[in-house]
Amino acid sequence: MTATGKQKQNRLSAVRVRSLTKAGRYLDGNGLYLNVQPSGAKRWFLRVVVMGRRRDFGLGGLSVVSLAEAREEATKLRKIVQQNGDPLAEREKEKSIVLTFKEAAREVHKIHSATWKNDKHKKQWITTLENYVFPTFGSLHVDNIGTPEILSVLNPIWLTKPETARPVRQRIHTVLEWAKASGFRSGDNPVDGILKILPKQPVSKNHHTALPYKEVPIFIKSLRSINAEGIAPLAFEFLILTATRTSEVLNATWDEINLEDKTWTIPDSRMKNKREHRIPLQPRLIEILEGARKLSEGSLYIFPNPHTRKALSTMVFLMLLRRMKQDITAHGFRSSFRDWASERTNIPRDVCEAALAHSLKDKTEAAYKRTDLFEKRRELMELWTKFATEERGEVITIHANKN
Repeated sequence: MTATGKQKQNRLSAVRVRSLTKAGRYLDGNGLYLNVQPSGAKRWFLRVVVMGRRRDFGLGGLSVVSLAEAREEATKLRKIVQQNGDPLAEREKEKSIVLTFKEAAREVHKIHSATWKNDKHKKQWITTLENYVFPTFGSLHVDNIGTPEILSVLNPIWLTKPETARPVRQRIHTVLEWAKASGFRSGDNPVDGILKILPKQPVSKNHHTALPYKEVPIFIKSLRSINAEGIAPLAFEFLILTATRTSEVLNATWDEINLEDKTWTIPDSRMKNKREHRIPLQPRLIEILEGARKLSEGSLYIFPNPHTRKALSTMVFLMLLRRMKQDITAHGFRSSFRDWASERTNIPRDVCEAALAHSLKDKTEAAYKRTDLFEKRRELMELWTKFATEERGEVITIHANKN
């Protein structure tokens, strides 16, 4: 491989790679390019000179191959070229040893699990394949897997277990994309067209179902009656009054709380939009934290499982709602809050959206937004807490186990 001059290395960043939308080729350095297609698909390729001829080698799509992985593979291929080898011949040599789907899946899991912070997700990712895919075609070579094999897995669960079937389909797709990028199979990914064949799944009626905001005060009163000493009801009320997401509350740690400033700061690594989010703490929230402190017994987490001392399971709110015979979701309380803010206050829209940590869809507006509107949000959340903790109506009598 020859070079006509020094190239600036590592021009791209993970953030820029994700944000690129305009079709074209974007150079990272040393011949590594990201090709953004008009359809929005993004694929890596390496351009090198082999035996006097320019050659392009595909490295896989961005959905499967990260920037770091593309750079690693590009370095590997460049070394082959520098040693007067032929990357294509080396790939053909590797391809002669074809992996089974099970072997490929475990390799993909090994590669990606290092970047997954949620231990539960790491386990679930491979477990779903072990339970639903491996028994059917786990022993087949990845280059022998086509539409019939995939349908044999998805058909039995597509309508009966849609919440399971969707991630199974996505994970099969990821494994086959990796296999293609690694040279173990060629051609189109058979998962790409599978939705045209499978029947349309019914929309879950409980997906983020929200409680009408007028019923929130009585709900909180009922929630407090479940178990005065339990940590789960405290966590649920904390979620409602902060209008946050389930994972943001359940994984909250004490070092995120500043009682002196009356602020809860969620780091960008735990936020859906990857931006730090500050939340003003009202007196009732501080009361909840004081109650949780007595129950956490030195745990890192604010709302720990009383037995393991680790974060509570995401199922804890669902179980509470079932005991209360409420056909709603914990996430739906964010909608309850938003409806209340729209109908019962004159607070500007951007303040309400900032309280929910929503990213602005208007990129120009977002670029000029230099503040998180914290003080205005403090006023908004004071009004919400006052409204939500008013004791009105009859409390629902619930008999629940301690949690």
